Amino acid sequence: QVQLVESGGGLVQTGGSLRLSCAASGSIFNIKIWGWYRQAPGKQRELVADVSSPGSTNLANSVKGRFTISRDNAKNTMYLQIDSLKPEDTAVYYCHAASPARNYWGQGTQVTVSS
Repeated sequence: QVQLVESGGGLVQTGGSLRLSCAASGSIFNIKIWGWYRQAPGKQRELVADVSSPGSTNLANSVKGRFTISRDNAKNTMYLQIDSLKPEDTAVYYCHAASPARNYWGQGTQVTVSS
């Protein structure tokens, strides 16, 4: 089992920044992909960014140049640095981890961007 706990969400103005954190615990040695998803009201959950165990990263086109995903293996923590926030970035952001057998999700953290 893997447990994921997000933190760092909040209310910010357009153009502001946030850093989301995802603390992982449990059997993380088998995780192959780490990522962030988001779900806005009335919309499907979408991939924001992910990083595979070898270290390659992938970012959605809508966030390239503004979001940065990173991991601190020593702290078992993943981060999402969000800059130049826009109102359309408003959503619940979820931490995700995938092993060959299953997917794991955090409880989500709300990001609200005011215009």
